[in-house]
Amino acid sequence: MFPGRPDTEFLSKGEIFEVLRNQRRRYVLQYLKQDDRPVELGDLAQQVAAWEYETTIDEVTPEQRKRVYTTLQQTHLPKMDEASILSFDSDAGVIQSTDLTKDVTVYLEIVPGHEFAWRELYLSLGAISCALVAALWGGVYPFTTVPTIAWTALIAVTITGTSVIHIIHERNMRLGYGNKPPELAYGSED
Repeated sequence: MFPGRPDTEFLSKGEIFEVLRNQRRRYVLQYLKQDDRPVELGDLAQQVAAWEYETTIDEVTPEQRKRVYTTLQQTHLPKMDEASILSFDSDAGVIQSTDLTKDVTVYLEIVPGHEFAWRELYLSLGAISCALVAALWGGVYPFTTVPTIAWTALIAVTITGTSVIHIIHERNMRLGYGNKPPELAYGSED
């Protein structure tokens, strides 16, 4: 897939997106990020099947597991191994993270269809803060009935609180965070 590549540690964004545009491959990364140890193909297939069929590991049918196992073994894992996104020993049926595994996940943060427009919120907070400062500076009633330090504290607490909520939200959207892939946790589509 990457002929003549002298150093597989440097994939272009296009190459990364090409390899990881498939949801099953993203599920593989989710699983690897949850547990940094080498994993058995059978265990990986069981979990990926559970995610795909939106069921528990124990309720995955042998047919579902086999379908996932086969495509992982024959298609998805070799493609990811070729790109050095993971290491797949097909003889032993073992998958392991590589240095590139963690690096490529930055391209996979999930943005669900109902994503909140954080930049618009920050712009609004900034505009409201500027208007409030202008009103205080101009001595506009009723803003002058509250001490300036109270308004300043309100602005600081609001922006800090919003930033904390944003950080928590962004962490929840990363691969490897939580027990489910963000795609399943937040209902976005492939």
